[in-house]
Amino acid sequence: MKLAMLGSGSRGNATYLETGGTRVLVDAGFSGRQLAERLEILGVDPGSIDALVVTHEHGDHTRGAGVFARRYGTPVYLTPATREATTALFRGTEQVEEYSAGRPFEIGAFRFEPFLTVHDAVDPIAVTVTSTCCGTRVGVATDLGRPSAGVRHALSGCHFLILEANHDEGLLRIGPYPPSVQQRIASSHGHLSNHAAARFLSELVHPGLAGVLLAHLSASCNDPERARAVVGAVLENARWRGWLGVACQEAPTELLDLLELRTSAGHTGQLSLL
Repeated sequence: MKLAMLGSGSRGNATYLETGGTRVLVDAGFSGRQLAERLEILGVDPGSIDALVVTHEHGDHTRGAGVFARRYGTPVYLTPATREATTALFRGTEQVEEYSAGRPFEIGAFRFEPFLTVHDAVDPIAVTVTSTCCGTRVGVATDLGRPSAGVRHALSGCHFLILEANHDEGLLRIGPYPPSVQQRIASSHGHLSNHAAARFLSELVHPGLAGVLLAHLSASCNDPERARAVVGAVLENARWRGWLGVACQEAPTELLDLLELRTSAGHTGQLSLL
């Protein structure tokens, strides 16, 4: 199973996954052209993507979904409420499939298990994605106001986690946003701070967790080194031996081979930064 983030932040989010000949994108928050260009950087033909799975209606997760789906004939999976909220993106010619939280579904060699999150969207979803070929299980949760018991249960036992570390609390207070926006970001329906992400990850650590990728960093109220330092310190204190990376907005991460990470996790304590 292989994974990369095409980019992550307030201007766009998209995650690429492949296993057993199946290729999917979770979210499509860049323009159709940018999605294609970023896939090509990874050596992936955009026309080979088997599905787009949209987690919620915000533009940084949906911007290119309609264009990409029409251009390449790619099916789009979303919940009924998210479909209703994104009608402007689609023309009715796309292949659209609906899914619901709590009801697993399969796309080729992937099994998706969607679950509700706490975020200011009409029907916010996060997913775990399991390869039916090798059993590797990935959790993708880039928009979390708070880690509810349901979210904690859904993400437990994953071999790899993509989790937001959106902001530093101090930088948010002195940043460029008006107080109302600051309050929304810091609220239980907003985004996880670095420290909140670190605390949550400390609860999710287990011997089989091979890697963590921090995502959805704020360009104004965070930076990769700060997020890595806060989260890395907590994970080291938890004696976790795995890989830690930080996704950026401007370019894709490297294409990670998760089976290789799982194999090496027990033999290295190094925390690396993308």
